[in-house]
Amino acid sequence: MHLPGNTRFLLTLCLIALFSTAAGAADELEVIDLTAHKGKVVIVDFWASWCVPCRRSFPWLNEMQAKYADQGLVIIGVNEDTSEEEVAGFLADYPARFEIVRDNEGSLATEFGVVAMPSSYIIGRDGKIATRHLGFKTKLMDEYEATIQEILNAAPQVAASR
Repeated sequence: MHLPGNTRFLLTLCLIALFSTAAGAADELEVIDLTAHKGKVVIVDFWASWCVPCRRSFPWLNEMQAKYADQGLVIIGVNEDTSEEEVAGFLADYPARFEIVRDNEGSLATEFGVVAMPSSYIIGRDGKIATRHLGFKTKLMDEYEATIQEILNAAPQVAASR
């Protein structure tokens, strides 16, 4: 899947995601530095505290982060709630072992064209969106993982010199 303005989006993610938290540190203010993830496979997962499938996806995302981090997988959860209390409550019940970013104004969701919760976008090592998943179905976890493995194992595209 190709989304126009992919580079612009990545810069936007880096600049407007001001409320970033590591798991359990909901009050820290931090800017995401996507240059630190250059050459890695990044899953950007949009979620909300009211989203029932998100509750099922968090343990799986934690598992994928632990299993594939050494191969270059990075997961960034983008929260769409407006209430910090709702976010903190969700994370107390479903801890994230990956980076969490607050998008309470929906700027990132708009940039991505998010239409469902959760929505996951997988960015390949070349910095381009390789695929997306709308929703989360436990019966498709093996398929989701196979997609991650395929993207992790894909060689980054190198532009031909002229």
